[in-house]
Amino acid sequence: MKQRTLSTAVAALALLVAGGCAGNNSAVTSGASTSAATTALNADKSPAVPKKPQKITNAIAAIVNDDIITLNDVNKEARTALSDAEKKGALTDADRHKIRLAALDLLIEKKLTEQKIRELNIRVSDDDIRQAIDDVRKQNNFTTEEALAKALSAQGLTLDQYRSQLKEQLEKLKLVSMEVRAKVQVGEAEMREYYAANIAKYSEEETYRARHIFFKTGEKATPDEIKRSKTTALAVLADAKSGKDFAELAKKFSEDPAARKDGGDLGSFKKGDMQPELEKVILSLKPGEVSELVNTPIGFHIIKLEAKVAGVIKPFESVKAEIEETLYRKKSEERFNQWAAELRSKASIETKELDGLL
Repeated sequence: MKQRTLSTAVAALALLVAGGCAGNNSAVTSGASTSAATTALNADKSPAVPKKPQKITNAIAAIVNDDIITLNDVNKEARTALSDAEKKGALTDADRHKIRLAALDLLIEKKLTEQKIRELNIRVSDDDIRQAIDDVRKQNNFTTEEALAKALSAQGLTLDQYRSQLKEQLEKLKLVSMEVRAKVQVGEAEMREYYAANIAKYSEEETYRARHIFFKTGEKATPDEIKRSKTTALAVLADAKSGKDFAELAKKFSEDPAARKDGGDLGSFKKGDMQPELEKVILSLKPGEVSELVNTPIGFHIIKLEAKVAGVIKPFESVKAEIEETLYRKKSEERFNQWAAELRSKASIETKELDGLL
Protein backbone atom coordinates (compact mmCIF):
# COMPACT_ATOMS: atom_id res chain seq x y z
CA MET A 1 0.00 0.00 0.00
CA LYS A 2 1.30 3.45 -0.78
CA GLN A 3 2.09 5.40 2.35
CA ARG A 4 0.51 8.50 0.92
CA THR A 5 -2.87 6.76 0.61
CA LEU A 6 -2.87 5.71 4.24
CA SER A 7 -1.66 9.07 5.45
CA THR A 8 -4.51 10.83 3.66
CA ALA A 9 -7.05 8.78 5.58
CA VAL A 10 -5.34 9.33 8.95
CA ALA A 11 -5.74 12.68 10.79
CA ALA A 12 -3.60 13.58 13.79
CA LEU A 13 -5.21 13.05 17.20
CA ALA A 14 -5.23 16.01 19.57
CA LEU A 15 -3.09 15.34 22.65
CA LEU A 16 -4.61 15.40 26.11
CA VAL A 17 -3.49 18.21 28.35
CA ALA A 18 -0.28 17.23 30.09
CA GLY A 19 0.80 17.99 33.65
CA GLY A 20 -1.27 20.57 35.47
CA CYS A 21 -2.19 22.72 32.46
CA ALA A 22 -5.87 21.83 32.50
CA GLY A 23 -6.54 23.74 35.67
CA ASN A 24 -4.59 26.97 35.04
CA ASN A 25 -2.93 29.10 32.42
CA SER A 26 0.61 28.75 33.75
CA ALA A 27 3.31 26.85 31.89
CA VAL A 28 4.54 23.50 33.14
CA THR A 29 8.31 23.66 33.59
CA SER A 30 11.00 21.01 33.81
CA GLY A 31 13.60 20.65 36.55
CA ALA A 32 13.31 20.00 40.28
CA SER A 33 11.71 22.75 42.40
CA THR A 34 13.40 24.17 45.49
CA SER A 35 11.40 24.38 48.68
CA ALA A 36 10.70 27.77 50.22
CA ALA A 37 12.18 26.65 53.58
CA THR A 38 15.52 25.71 52.07
CA THR A 39 15.63 28.99 50.18
CA ALA A 40 15.03 30.93 53.39
CA LEU A 41 17.77 29.09 55.31
CA ASN A 42 20.29 29.73 52.56
CA ALA A 43 19.34 33.36 52.00
CA ASP A 44 21.79 34.72 54.60
CA LYS A 45 24.64 32.38 53.75
CA SER A 46 25.31 33.27 50.12
CA PRO A 47 24.48 36.00 47.61
CA ALA A 48 21.50 35.45 45.34
CA VAL A 49 22.38 33.63 42.14
CA PRO A 50 20.35 34.52 39.02
CA LYS A 51 18.09 31.64 38.12
CA LYS A 52 18.77 29.87 34.88
CA PRO A 53 15.86 30.26 32.42
CA GLN A 54 13.66 27.22 32.65
CA LYS A 55 12.63 25.29 29.59
CA ILE A 56 8.90 25.34 28.91
CA THR A 57 7.64 21.85 28.16
CA ASN A 58 3.94 22.63 27.75
CA ALA A 59 1.49 25.48 28.01
CA ILE A 60 -2.00 26.46 26.96
CA ALA A 61 -1.86 27.84 23.43
CA ALA A 62 -5.56 28.59 22.97
CA ILE A 63 -8.97 28.15 24.57
CA VAL A 64 -11.76 27.38 22.09
CA ASN A 65 -15.12 27.70 23.84
CA ASP A 66 -14.65 25.15 26.64
CA ASP A 67 -11.77 23.19 25.06
CA ILE A 68 -8.07 23.95 25.19
CA ILE A 69 -5.20 23.48 22.75
CA THR A 70 -1.77 22.94 24.26
CA LEU A 71 1.71 23.80 23.07
CA ASN A 72 2.32 20.08 22.66
CA ASP A 73 -0.68 19.91 20.32
CA VAL A 74 0.71 22.74 18.22
CA ASN A 75 4.18 21.24 18.02
CA LYS A 76 2.79 17.89 16.95
CA GLU A 77 0.58 19.48 14.28
CA ALA A 78 3.51 21.56 12.97
CA ARG A 79 6.00 18.68 12.94
CA THR A 80 5.53 17.59 9.32
CA ALA A 81 5.42 21.14 7.93
CA LEU A 82 8.60 22.03 9.82
CA SER A 83 10.35 18.90 8.55
CA ASP A 84 9.34 19.61 4.94
CA ALA A 85 10.46 23.24 5.23
CA GLU A 86 13.82 22.24 6.72
CA LYS A 87 14.50 19.98 3.74
CA LYS A 88 14.30 23.06 1.51
CA GLY A 89 16.78 25.08 3.54
CA ALA A 90 17.67 26.50 6.93
CA LEU A 91 14.79 28.02 8.91
CA THR A 92 14.95 31.15 11.01
CA ASP A 93 13.16 31.42 14.35
CA ALA A 94 10.64 33.67 12.59
CA ASP A 95 10.00 30.95 9.99
CA ARG A 96 9.38 28.34 12.68
CA HIS A 97 7.08 30.69 14.59
CA LYS A 98 5.05 31.37 11.46
CA ILE A 99 4.64 27.64 10.75
CA ARG A 100 3.54 26.95 14.33
CA LEU A 101 1.03 29.80 14.23
CA ALA A 102 -0.44 28.29 11.05
CA ALA A 103 -0.64 24.93 12.85
CA LEU A 104 -2.45 26.60 15.77
CA ASP A 105 -4.96 28.15 13.39
CA LEU A 106 -5.62 24.74 11.85
CA LEU A 107 -6.09 23.18 15.29
CA ILE A 108 -8.62 25.86 16.21
CA GLU A 109 -10.61 25.00 13.08
CA LYS A 110 -10.42 21.29 13.93
CA LYS A 111 -11.55 21.93 17.49
CA LEU A 112 -14.55 23.95 16.28
CA THR A 113 -15.44 21.13 13.90
CA GLU A 114 -15.26 18.54 16.67
CA GLN A 115 -17.50 20.69 18.87
CA LYS A 116 -20.04 21.03 16.07
CA ILE A 117 -20.05 17.26 15.61
CA ARG A 118 -20.88 16.84 19.30
CA GLU A 119 -23.53 19.55 19.15
CA LEU A 120 -25.32 17.91 16.20
CA ASN A 121 -24.87 14.46 17.78
CA ILE A 122 -23.34 13.07 14.59
CA ARG A 123 -22.64 9.37 14.96
CA VAL A 124 -20.78 6.83 12.87
CA SER A 125 -21.78 3.21 13.25
CA ASP A 126 -19.46 0.23 13.53
CA ASP A 127 -20.78 -0.92 10.15
CA ASP A 128 -19.72 2.42 8.59
CA ILE A 129 -16.21 2.01 9.97
CA ARG A 130 -16.06 -1.64 8.90
CA GLN A 131 -17.08 -0.66 5.37
CA ALA A 132 -14.47 2.11 5.27
CA ILE A 133 -11.76 -0.30 6.39
CA ASP A 134 -12.84 -2.76 3.73
CA ASP A 135 -12.75 -0.05 1.06
CA VAL A 136 -9.24 1.00 2.07
CA ARG A 137 -8.13 -2.64 2.03
CA LYS A 138 -9.51 -3.22 -1.47
CA GLN A 139 -8.19 0.04 -2.90
CA ASN A 140 -4.70 -0.88 -1.76
CA ASN A 141 -4.92 -4.49 -2.97
CA PHE A 142 -4.76 -6.17 0.45
CA THR A 143 -6.49 -9.52 0.44
CA THR A 144 -6.86 -9.66 4.23
CA GLU A 145 -7.28 -7.29 7.13
CA GLU A 146 -4.09 -8.74 8.60
CA ALA A 147 -2.14 -7.50 5.57
CA LEU A 148 -3.58 -4.03 6.08
CA ALA A 149 -2.68 -4.16 9.77
CA LYS A 150 0.92 -5.06 8.85
CA ALA A 151 1.17 -2.09 6.48
CA LEU A 152 -0.25 0.22 9.15
CA SER A 153 2.21 -1.12 11.69
CA ALA A 154 5.06 -0.07 9.40
CA GLN A 155 3.72 3.47 9.76
CA GLY A 156 3.50 3.24 13.53
CA LEU A 157 -0.26 2.65 13.72
CA THR A 158 -2.33 -0.17 15.09
CA LEU A 159 -5.54 -1.21 13.37
CA ASP A 160 -7.54 0.08 16.37
CA GLN A 161 -5.86 3.47 16.09
CA TYR A 162 -6.62 3.53 12.40
CA ARG A 163 -10.28 2.69 13.07
CA SER A 164 -10.42 5.60 15.50
CA GLN A 165 -8.94 7.92 12.91
CA LEU A 166 -11.38 6.75 10.25
CA LYS A 167 -14.26 7.31 12.68
CA GLU A 168 -13.20 10.93 13.08
CA GLN A 169 -12.89 11.37 9.32
CA LEU A 170 -16.33 9.88 8.68
CA GLU A 171 -17.88 12.13 11.33
CA LYS A 172 -16.36 15.16 9.63
CA LEU A 173 -17.62 14.00 6.25
CA LYS A 174 -21.14 13.72 7.65
CA LEU A 175 -20.83 17.19 9.15
CA VAL A 176 -19.68 18.70 5.86
CA SER A 177 -22.50 16.90 4.06
CA MET A 178 -25.11 18.27 6.50
CA GLU A 179 -23.76 21.81 6.78
CA VAL A 180 -22.29 22.38 3.33
CA ARG A 181 -22.93 19.96 0.51
CA ALA A 182 -26.63 19.50 1.13
CA LYS A 183 -27.04 23.26 0.72
CA VAL A 184 -25.14 23.48 -2.58
CA GLN A 185 -27.10 23.36 -5.83
CA VAL A 186 -25.84 23.47 -9.42
CA GLY A 187 -28.35 24.50 -12.08
CA GLU A 188 -28.30 23.58 -15.76
CA ALA A 189 -28.00 27.25 -16.77
CA GLU A 190 -24.75 27.44 -14.76
CA MET A 191 -23.45 24.29 -16.42
CA ARG A 192 -24.21 25.55 -19.93
CA GLU A 193 -22.57 28.88 -19.14
CA TYR A 194 -19.45 27.08 -17.90
CA TYR A 195 -19.48 24.86 -20.99
CA ALA A 196 -19.59 27.87 -23.33
CA ALA A 197 -16.82 29.68 -21.44
CA ASN A 198 -14.55 26.61 -21.50
CA ILE A 199 -15.41 25.18 -24.92
CA ALA A 200 -11.74 24.63 -25.77
CA LYS A 201 -11.51 22.31 -22.77
CA TYR A 202 -14.19 20.10 -24.28
CA SER A 203 -12.80 20.04 -27.81
CA GLU A 204 -10.83 17.06 -29.01
CA GLU A 205 -7.36 17.89 -30.32
CA GLU A 206 -6.54 18.01 -34.00
CA THR A 207 -5.02 14.80 -35.34
CA TYR A 208 -2.45 14.41 -38.09
CA ARG A 209 -1.48 11.63 -40.49
CA ALA A 210 1.93 11.70 -42.12
CA ARG A 211 4.59 9.63 -43.88
CA HIS A 212 8.34 9.96 -43.79
CA ILE A 213 11.48 8.76 -45.55
CA PHE A 214 14.50 8.35 -43.30
CA PHE A 215 18.24 8.50 -44.12
CA LYS A 216 20.38 7.39 -41.20
CA THR A 217 23.59 9.14 -40.13
CA GLY A 218 24.01 8.96 -36.36
CA GLU A 219 26.47 10.58 -33.98
CA LYS A 220 29.42 8.43 -35.13
CA ALA A 221 28.98 9.07 -38.86
CA THR A 222 32.01 10.58 -40.62
CA PRO A 223 31.70 13.79 -42.66
CA ASP A 224 31.91 11.76 -45.87
CA GLU A 225 29.11 9.43 -44.73
CA ILE A 226 26.92 12.39 -43.82
CA LYS A 227 27.62 14.00 -47.20
CA ARG A 228 26.69 10.83 -49.11
CA SER A 229 23.51 10.37 -47.08
CA LYS A 230 22.49 13.97 -47.66
CA THR A 231 23.15 13.73 -51.39
CA THR A 232 20.89 10.68 -51.65
CA ALA A 233 18.23 12.34 -49.51
CA LEU A 234 18.21 15.47 -51.72
CA ALA A 235 17.76 13.35 -54.83
CA VAL A 236 14.82 11.47 -53.28
CA LEU A 237 13.38 14.79 -52.07
CA ALA A 238 13.39 16.10 -55.63
CA ASP A 239 11.48 13.00 -56.77
CA ALA A 240 8.95 13.39 -53.94
CA LYS A 241 8.33 17.05 -54.74
CA SER A 242 7.94 16.21 -58.45
CA GLY A 243 4.93 14.12 -57.59
CA LYS A 244 6.30 10.59 -57.52
CA ASP A 245 4.51 8.14 -55.20
CA PHE A 246 5.77 8.98 -51.71
CA ALA A 247 4.94 5.58 -50.25
CA GLU A 248 6.89 3.81 -53.01
CA LEU A 249 9.87 6.12 -52.49
CA ALA A 250 9.79 5.29 -48.77
CA LYS A 251 9.71 1.55 -49.46
CA LYS A 252 12.68 1.86 -51.81
CA PHE A 253 14.95 4.37 -50.08
CA SER A 254 14.02 4.70 -46.39
CA GLU A 255 16.54 3.26 -43.93
CA ASP A 256 13.78 2.79 -41.36
CA PRO A 257 12.86 -0.96 -41.57
CA ALA A 258 9.22 -0.25 -40.67
CA ALA A 259 8.98 2.45 -43.32
CA ARG A 260 10.17 0.02 -45.96
CA LYS A 261 7.19 -2.21 -45.15
CA ASP A 262 4.39 0.34 -44.77
CA GLY A 263 5.60 3.12 -47.03
CA GLY A 264 6.75 5.37 -44.21
CA ASP A 265 3.31 5.61 -42.58
CA LEU A 266 3.58 7.39 -39.21
CA GLY A 267 -0.08 6.77 -38.38
CA SER A 268 -2.35 9.28 -36.62
CA PHE A 269 -1.03 11.43 -33.80
CA LYS A 270 -1.72 14.62 -31.84
CA LYS A 271 0.43 17.55 -30.82
CA GLY A 272 3.08 16.45 -28.37
CA ASP A 273 3.18 12.87 -29.63
CA MET A 274 5.94 13.38 -32.18
CA GLN A 275 9.65 14.19 -31.90
CA PRO A 276 9.85 18.01 -31.53
CA GLU A 277 11.99 18.60 -34.64
CA LEU A 278 9.60 16.59 -36.78
CA GLU A 279 6.42 17.93 -35.15
CA LYS A 280 7.42 21.52 -35.84
CA VAL A 281 7.72 20.72 -39.55
CA ILE A 282 4.52 18.65 -39.68
CA LEU A 283 2.47 21.44 -38.09
CA SER A 284 3.70 23.85 -40.75
CA LEU A 285 2.61 21.66 -43.67
CA LYS A 286 -0.69 21.59 -45.53
CA PRO A 287 -2.28 18.22 -46.38
CA GLY A 288 -0.49 16.70 -49.41
CA GLU A 289 2.57 18.93 -48.98
CA VAL A 290 6.14 17.55 -48.79
CA SER A 291 8.65 19.11 -46.43
CA GLU A 292 12.20 20.21 -47.13
CA LEU A 293 14.99 18.02 -45.79
CA VAL A 294 14.76 17.83 -41.97
CA ASN A 295 18.03 17.28 -40.10
CA THR A 296 17.90 15.53 -36.69
CA PRO A 297 20.66 14.01 -34.52
CA ILE A 298 19.98 10.57 -36.02
CA GLY A 299 19.70 11.51 -39.68
CA PHE A 300 17.72 13.21 -42.45
CA HIS A 301 13.94 13.03 -42.91
CA ILE A 302 11.53 13.85 -45.67
CA ILE A 303 7.95 14.26 -44.45
CA LYS A 304 4.63 14.35 -46.23
CA LEU A 305 1.47 15.43 -44.41
CA GLU A 306 -1.29 13.10 -45.57
CA ALA A 307 -4.20 14.58 -43.63
CA LYS A 308 -5.15 17.00 -40.87
CA VAL A 309 -8.38 16.26 -38.98
CA ALA A 310 -9.93 19.09 -37.01
CA GLY A 311 -10.84 18.41 -33.38
CA VAL A 312 -14.48 17.62 -32.67
CA ILE A 313 -16.28 19.52 -29.92
CA LYS A 314 -17.82 17.18 -27.38
CA PRO A 315 -21.57 17.76 -27.05
CA PHE A 316 -22.82 19.31 -23.80
CA GLU A 317 -24.76 16.20 -22.78
CA SER A 318 -21.63 14.04 -22.95
CA VAL A 319 -19.73 16.30 -20.51
CA LYS A 320 -22.65 17.52 -18.40
CA ALA A 321 -21.89 15.22 -15.45
CA GLU A 322 -18.22 16.25 -15.48
CA ILE A 323 -19.14 19.96 -15.48
CA GLU A 324 -21.68 19.46 -12.69
CA GLU A 325 -19.04 17.77 -10.53
CA THR A 326 -16.53 20.56 -11.23
CA LEU A 327 -18.99 23.30 -10.28
CA TYR A 328 -20.25 21.32 -7.28
CA ARG A 329 -16.73 20.97 -5.88
CA LYS A 330 -16.01 24.66 -6.43
CA LYS A 331 -19.22 25.83 -4.79
CA SER A 332 -18.80 23.33 -1.93
CA GLU A 333 -15.34 24.68 -1.18
CA GLU A 334 -16.63 28.26 -1.21
CA ARG A 335 -19.56 27.31 1.01
CA PHE A 336 -17.30 25.42 3.43
CA ASN A 337 -14.97 28.42 3.79
CA GLN A 338 -17.99 30.63 4.47
CA TRP A 339 -19.39 28.12 6.99
CA ALA A 340 -16.02 27.81 8.76
CA ALA A 341 -15.73 31.61 9.00
CA GLU A 342 -19.23 31.86 10.45
CA LEU A 343 -18.50 29.10 12.94
CA ARG A 344 -15.35 30.88 14.07
CA SER A 345 -17.08 34.26 14.37
CA LYS A 346 -19.67 32.81 16.76
CA ALA A 347 -17.13 30.98 18.92
CA SER A 348 -15.28 32.16 21.99
CA ILE A 349 -11.62 31.86 21.06
CA GLU A 350 -8.78 33.06 23.26
CA THR A 351 -5.24 32.61 21.96
CA LYS A 352 -2.35 33.01 24.37
CA GLU A 353 0.76 35.08 23.78
CA LEU A 354 3.02 32.51 22.20
CA ASP A 355 6.19 34.56 21.66
CA GLY A 356 8.88 32.64 23.44
CA LEU A 357 6.70 29.53 23.58
CA LEU A 358 6.43 28.59 19.92
